[in-house]
Amino acid sequence: MKDLRTVTPDATKVNTGVKNPEKVAESLTQLLSGTYDLLIRTHEVHWNIEGPMFYSVHMLTEGQYGELFTATDVLAERIRALGQLAPIQPGGLVHPDAPKKDAAPATAEKMVEMLKDRHEALARLSHELVEIAEKAKDPVTADLATARSTVHEKAAWMLRSMIAH
Repeated sequence: MKDLRTVTPDATKVNTGVKNPEKVAESLTQLLSGTYDLLIRTHEVHWNIEGPMFYSVHMLTEGQYGELFTATDVLAERIRALGQLAPIQPGGLVHPDAPKKDAAPATAEKMVEMLKDRHEALARLSHELVEIAEKAKDPVTADLATARSTVHEKAAWMLRSMIAH
């Protein structure tokens, strides 16, 4: 182990031992973008849900969008900790396949299914990020991605259970 008192790294460079922080940050940016997109979609469902599932979906999505909002900050801060910039344009945070304003309202079941599908996709993306982070010797990002996967898998299970026949 190096004597930390004699190490004088360049103050402008990140020097934590992460190999290829740019690639890790790129994957984190994908997860951040997907999380932000899901945050918006979760709000849309929260505001627009109708019918017999109204109360349960309205209450569930309220907790979920709060958690997602917090997660966007954590993910962006990790990108910055790796010495990279978080997305700085709205287009970098919102997916181009966002619903159109004039789209017909979906049924409650379709809305819940869409959220479930998005959570499952983010869980898969989190799994990929764990592998990338571990290859880059970045246990902090691997832990963060594991925690995000846990959240998304649980949310998907809850949503899946709501529409089970």
